[in-house]
Amino acid sequence: MSSSVVVPRNFRLLEELERGEKGLGDACVSLGMDDAGDVYMRSWTGTILGPSNSVHDGRIYQLKLFCDKDYPDKPPSVRFHSRINMTCVNHDSGLIEPKHFSMLANWRRDYTMEDILTELRREMSSPQNRKLPQPPEGTTF
Repeated sequence: MSSSVVVPRNFRLLEELERGEKGLGDACVSLGMDDAGDVYMRSWTGTILGPSNSVHDGRIYQLKLFCDKDYPDKPPSVRFHSRINMTCVNHDSGLIEPKHFSMLANWRRDYTMEDILTELRREMSSPQNRKLPQPPEGTTF
């Protein structure tokens, strides 16, 4: 009979922050606290470098992630701050729509915010998104 240890929310978020600050993960995405004074570690900022061989090549996208008290049991809300045209992004708000982004729709506790950013970057290269016309670089929601 095996038992698994459930890592408390704050320890999990501290681990994610440390990985983000030390650049231990995917070099094409980054993650950090939006407000260093937020003791509940709710507001985060993410960055994605647009993938090569797509309309996103050479672009840098900023995102906002919000981890409610139920994270990591429930996914964070994720919103692009930079304007982008993707099938999973609400065109009015920049919010990632879980019904169109399987990682959020099928959330598992072991997923991380870095995983979300990496999957969004992968989604930018998908056939349905790689050639979509994009708003002018530098525009925001």
